[in-house]
Amino acid sequence: MRNKSRNQLTTMPVRQGLYDPAFEKDSCGVGFVANIKGVASHHIMEDAHHINSRMDHRGGCGFEENTGDGAGILTALPHSFLRKVTKELGITLPPPGSYAAGNIFLPQLDDERGICKDTIERIITEEGQRFLAWRKLPLKPESAEIGPAAKSAMPVIEQLFIASSGDDPEAFERVLYIIRKRFTQLLRGESGLIQANLLYACSLSSRVIIYKGMLTPGQLFPFYTDLEDQDYETHL
Repeated sequence: MRNKSRNQLTTMPVRQGLYDPAFEKDSCGVGFVANIKGVASHHIMEDAHHINSRMDHRGGCGFEENTGDGAGILTALPHSFLRKVTKELGITLPPPGSYAAGNIFLPQLDDERGICKDTIERIITEEGQRFLAWRKLPLKPESAEIGPAAKSAMPVIEQLFIASSGDDPEAFERVLYIIRKRFTQLLRGESGLIQANLLYACSLSSRVIIYKGMLTPGQLFPFYTDLEDQDYETHL
C-alpha cells in the first residue's frame, strides 16, 4: 500500500495539447501567465498580480517579516505604456524592435550615480547604438510597506532607453548583451566607487523587461507603480 501511494503521488498526467510531462521540473516560487495568441492587455498584469500576491509561502524573509529576499516580474516590453512615459520626457520612441529598455540599479550617492550613467552612455555610443533617455522610476516604498533593511539598501532605480542603429533585431539583442556586460564589469569593479555593488542591470532588451527588488511577493506591485498603470499591457 505504501508503494502504491507513492506511485500515485508521482504519476504525471498523460501528454495532451500543449502539456508534456517530459517538461515537468521543480521551480522555487515561479508563476507564468500568458495570452497564447500573443495579444497584449493589462488583464495579464492583473492576473500576474493575483498570482504573485499569493506566493509569499515561496519567498524568504529576513529578520524583518516585511523585508523579502527578492521578488520580481518579467514581461514583454509594454510599448504603448513606454511610448506614453517617454513622450512626457520629450522623447519619441522608434518602432517596437528598434529600441530597448531596461531597469538599472544605480548608486544612492549623486556623484557616483552620475559617473555610472556617463559611463553607460559612453559604452552605448562605443558599441554603435544611440542613447535616448533615462527615466527615474516612480516608486512607493511606503505603500509597499517595505522593511527598514530593504529601505536602507535600496538603490536609485532608473529606466534606460537605447535606439538601434541597424535593422537586424538579433544583432541588436547581441550588442545589448555586450553593452550590459561591459558596463557591469567595468563599474562593479571600479575601486573608486564606494557604492559600486549597487550597480546592477535587471534587464536590457528590445523584447522583455524585468522589475524586481529586495521585496516580498506581495510588495512588488505596490512598490512599482508602473505595474499597476492601466496602459501597461503585455501578453506574458
